[in-house]
Amino acid sequence: MTQRDRRTLSFPAVHPCDGISPATLLASLITLSQSICNYQPEPFPTQRQNARETMRQIGIVLIFLQEIRDSGLLVPTPPVLCLLELHFTLQKIHFLMQDCTLEGARLLMLAKSQHVASQFRALVRAMATSLDVLPLHKFDVSGEVKELAELVTKQARKAKFEVDPTDARAGETLHTVLRQFARGTEPDLSSMKGIIDYLEIKTWTDCNREIKFLEEEINLECRDRGEREVPLLSSLVGFLCYCRGVIFETIEDTNQTEGRCSTEIITLTLLTSVNPEDFRCPISLDLMTDPVTVSTGQTYDRASIRKWLKAGNTTCPKTGEKLTNTELVPNTTLKRLIQQFCADNGISLADNSCSHARNIVAAGSPAAAHAVQFLAWFLTRRLAFGTDEQKHKAAHEIRVLARTSIFNRACLIEMGTVPPLLDLLASASNDKSTQENAVSALLKLSKHANGPKNIINSGGLTVILSVLKNGLGLVARQVAAATVFYLSSVKEYRKLIGENPEVIPALVELVKEGTTCGRKNAVVAIFGLLLLPGNHQRVLSAGAVPALLDILASSDKDELVAESLAVLATLSENVDGARAILQGSALPMITGMLKSATSRAGKEHSASILLSLCVNVGVEVVAVLAKDPSLMPLLYSLLTDGTSHAAKKARFLIKVIQDFNETRSSGLKGSSLPQERSLHVW
Repeated sequence: MTQRDRRTLSFPAVHPCDGISPATLLASLITLSQSICNYQPEPFPTQRQNARETMRQIGIVLIFLQEIRDSGLLVPTPPVLCLLELHFTLQKIHFLMQDCTLEGARLLMLAKSQHVASQFRALVRAMATSLDVLPLHKFDVSGEVKELAELVTKQARKAKFEVDPTDARAGETLHTVLRQFARGTEPDLSSMKGIIDYLEIKTWTDCNREIKFLEEEINLECRDRGEREVPLLSSLVGFLCYCRGVIFETIEDTNQTEGRCSTEIITLTLLTSVNPEDFRCPISLDLMTDPVTVSTGQTYDRASIRKWLKAGNTTCPKTGEKLTNTELVPNTTLKRLIQQFCADNGISLADNSCSHARNIVAAGSPAAAHAVQFLAWFLTRRLAFGTDEQKHKAAHEIRVLARTSIFNRACLIEMGTVPPLLDLLASASNDKSTQENAVSALLKLSKHANGPKNIINSGGLTVILSVLKNGLGLVARQVAAATVFYLSSVKEYRKLIGENPEVIPALVELVKEGTTCGRKNAVVAIFGLLLLPGNHQRVLSAGAVPALLDILASSDKDELVAESLAVLATLSENVDGARAILQGSALPMITGMLKSATSRAGKEHSASILLSLCVNVGVEVVAVLAKDPSLMPLLYSLLTDGTSHAAKKARFLIKVIQDFNETRSSGLKGSSLPQERSLHVW
């Protein structure tokens, strides 16, 4: 079992099986004791005295066990039972030693120093109990060794295992600081620096490692459906975030600390700002991992609604309506929304819980809330009045902080970070790193419901456009494209952005020359703008169709191909778009995509394009499709294997081709194509 498979200070020890041989048990006890004794006091940031005393006493037990092994005598049955209990206790002690020396757990161990000391005391006394009932007279070992074992028993019972005085003082200072944060009082910086120094958290990276560890601990807490520890853990995260932003002036390696930030990828499903409450199952109130829709149109998590139906219920849990059938239709769009939401906010879908969803919308404790608010105000002042280096550091800190939760984004926006961030971005025309940090920070803030409004009202579109066109690297340009997407998620801004004569051409250029990530962001941003019909002609005029067809012809990235098909499907809904696609000699390619696309979405978009081409161009397209013997089997497979939307498109397209064949076979001229001119693919 690895450390992160269990909660810190939980000790999932396992009793050895009753049938274990005495020799095997003895060997395991010796190995376990040696592992504990091999620890050195120096790696213990706290609890050094207790760890040292524990190792000393187990060292004596080790001598006793080795003496039994070296004597070559069989261990009698009654003593085996005592040794089983000893093995169980030593496992727990080993877990405790691991936790006390764990990377990233320094602050948590200090905050829980009283509890940790009590664990040392309880486990060493449990070890003493096992030795106390051990019938030493049945072992043929020297009297000196027997005396050592008896000595361990006596000393273990007397040992106090108290909190070290220096740990106690540092721990009290920590809890005082947390209480001040909780009251809304900004603590004295020297007190916080004293705690950081005591724990030897020496760098920004050290501090960030502690934060990540505590965030994992919160995930594990939520996975186990516990909420008791969340306020303390959240408070510690808030304290460390404040220290990371205020105390540590330099960042050693931004590439290592950013991870996926520098390659932010967006998807077509994030077309509007979403409410995390909508992602909860109405039955379990947990985040849905496999959302399905019932006949009433309501969506539930598959496991919950199955349990409801299995119990004999025949009504919709939310509306009370009678279910016409028990079919559960996968809601793939909502599932992708939830997956993207979890990816953006550091939630593991495997470990989801409603409490964690709440904690990213609201702070996990008053102390955490106020710590982030104080930090947001500090960073805003740094952006406005700091040196160039301080402004760069503040932008990076906002970038990291805004990635963590919706609450953090809200605090940063409320404290007014957007205008100075835009000023920094506008002035960073010669500093690649600052440009990337500033535009990435704005991207994170644009994901908040109030983010687009703040950016647009502060004149941010011009600044973002400048980076999209002339960014110092492809990373900055692709992040700018992602920001355009989030800005266009607000309906009233699609017209404003589309009417800017430079935005759409800049996105098309990125589609042509960007990395896979950049092309994907640009494609999705174009799709967001196409939700306003008035932007269709602008996208066509910018040359989007040839660029998208080039992706279909050359890319092996399934998701990029599927989303390019989605944009083409939208463009094909009007006559000009359909003709532009046809002029690109795309018909064989689209038909091939219907066969080769690996995703259901890709197949559905391909069918939509073919249908729109038939409707908007006419007989010349239908005639080509009617001659393709491979097309009908593909369309019939969509009827059974595709989504409901795909089946509808396939059914309509089959009818168009069949009507054409009947007309041709009867010798009549003309076409019986439907006169429908607007086919909504989404």
